[in-house]
Amino acid sequence: MSVQLRIGFEIIYGFCQPTPLVLVVNTHDSRADDIIVPDDLRTAPAVPITAYVDAFGNRCQRLVAPAGQFRMTVDGVIRDNGLDEVPIGARQDAVEDLPEHTLVYLMGSRYCETDLLAQTAWQLFGGTFPGYARVQAICDFVHNHIVFDYQRARNTRTAFEAFREGVGVCRDYAHLAITFCRAMNIPARYCTGYLGDVGVPPPYPPGDFSAWFEVWIGGRWFTFDPRHNVPRMSRVLMARGRDAADVAMITTFGPGVLESFRVWADEIPEGMFGGSGAGFGSGLTLESARELVG
Repeated sequence: MSVQLRIGFEIIYGFCQPTPLVLVVNTHDSRADDIIVPDDLRTAPAVPITAYVDAFGNRCQRLVAPAGQFRMTVDGVIRDNGLDEVPIGARQDAVEDLPEHTLVYLMGSRYCETDLLAQTAWQLFGGTFPGYARVQAICDFVHNHIVFDYQRARNTRTAFEAFREGVGVCRDYAHLAITFCRAMNIPARYCTGYLGDVGVPPPYPPGDFSAWFEVWIGGRWFTFDPRHNVPRMSRVLMARGRDAADVAMITTFGPGVLESFRVWADEIPEGMFGGSGAGFGSGLTLESARELVG
C-alpha cells in the first residue's frame, strides 16, 4: 500500500534579542527518493540560512532569528510505501562481528544510562532468544511499563527515571527501550520524525512529532516503536542520534518564548501530485491540497 502525506509544521517564537538557532527540521536524506514536494524551511521575516550535515548524518540548518515574533514553517509532500518491516527471525550479531559504525550505539549517552540499567536488563531479558525476539520482548515490557501522559512530560527525564517513575511520552519509551537493548549488546539509535494516523481508527490526537528507535540485528537497521508497539504506516524520519540530545529539533542560543506550535502529517488523495517536486499531477497546487486536509 502506498500513500501520499502532507507533512509540515508552523512554529512561532518570540525573541527579545537577535538569537542564533540550529534546526533539524527536514525529512532525512534517506527518504529523498520519496519526496514529491520538498519540505523546505521558510521563515517570516526571511533571514539567511546555511546548512550542514552533523556527525550522525542529519541535515541541519543555522540562522539568526531577529528580535520580535519569528515564524518557521515547513510544508511538503512525501510518498510512504507501507508498514514498518517486522524482522521475525533476525539474529543478534556478536559484538566482535558488529560494523564499526554501530559501536557508538552500544554506549551509554545523555538520556540512556546503560550503567544504571544493565543488571535490570539482564534480569528481565537474559532468558529471551537473541535477536528479534529479544528486542520485541523489550518493546513489550516498555510498552506495558510506561503510562503515556503528555501532561507529565519532562524534557530532562532519562531512561532510568522513566523506568523508576513508570510514566512518560514517546521519547521516554524510546530511551528506555534503547537503554535495555544497549545493555544487552544490541546497537540501538534514537529516531525522531512525523508519524501520521494512516490505518489508525479515530479519534486522532493533536498533531505532534514522534520518537521511535532502530536496532541493528540480522545485518541491518530495523524500526521498533515501543510507544505504539504495532507496525505503523506514515512514519517519516527526520533525524537519528544516540538519544534526544542529538536530534533536538530547534536549539536556541538565547532566551525565547514559544508562542505557537502546529504539526501535521495528513494523508492526501493518491495521484494528486506528480512524480517530482517540479509539478503537480492533477493541476492542483499545494495550497489546494491544504484545503482538502484541513
